[in-house]
Amino acid sequence: MARRRKRYPSDTSDEQWALIETLLPAPGSGGRPEKHPRRDVVDAILYVVRAGCSWRALPADFPPWQTVYWYFNRWEQQRVTEKILPIVRRQLRAAEGRDPEPSAGIIDSQSVRGADTVGRDSRGYDAGKKVNGRKRFIVTDTLGLLLTVMVCSAGRQDRDGAKTALLGAYLATTVRFVFADAGFAGRLVDWAQTIVGTTIEIVRKPAGQRGFVVIPRRWAVERSLAWLTAHRRLARDYERHRATSEAMIRWAAINTMTRRLARGGPATRQQRRTFTQTS
Repeated sequence: MARRRKRYPSDTSDEQWALIETLLPAPGSGGRPEKHPRRDVVDAILYVVRAGCSWRALPADFPPWQTVYWYFNRWEQQRVTEKILPIVRRQLRAAEGRDPEPSAGIIDSQSVRGADTVGRDSRGYDAGKKVNGRKRFIVTDTLGLLLTVMVCSAGRQDRDGAKTALLGAYLATTVRFVFADAGFAGRLVDWAQTIVGTTIEIVRKPAGQRGFVVIPRRWAVERSLAWLTAHRRLARDYERHRATSEAMIRWAAINTMTRRLARGGPATRQQRRTFTQTS
């Protein structure tokens, strides 16, 4: 299988591909012969996420869009992004001199406008932000690396939507202490302590604040939301299904983390083997 020539900024580097390749399902596990190099398929998915084009608008040098979309759906059914995300996060945390497993996290939400492909059953109106579309809840570690994501109607209150995100973080990570802004104050704090054994600390704005001020702890998750929306597919919600939106966010986070790892030098094979076996 001949590979296409690297030509787009979203294409994986050799170091980045070395991190992703071994974390994908074994060739042939999808039940059909593979006619296209997997790296081209991953590059095509990242092109859609980064450039924001529709599947049908993929450039002709990628595999057929139907093939790329089939892989995207198949890998989501196999929960591939949910398995890759914690592995590359552990590697990046170790490269930053941190414990691979975080103990503290940060939660925040972001309302984004929904395209006409977003159905009425999963969209709503955020009166505070004046946005008609969907709302994303993300929990990150204190470095701003994604732990979990949940997408719902923009009309859902922060205190309600956060419960699903916090439950996901409780089941998938070791985080039991979470920083949040004042929008998550109130009954959610008691619910988190009682139901999922997680302490929420509300970080409020300084009294009398005017203009932009970097708020301790909260800035990391706000920066992460900016990283995500730099991927144009995420600047608005175009997905018919909420699960697809969550998958796009995970692909964007994986892209960001593996690029950071690749810039810092690839992990050794022994490190990758250790992280893969313990995941």
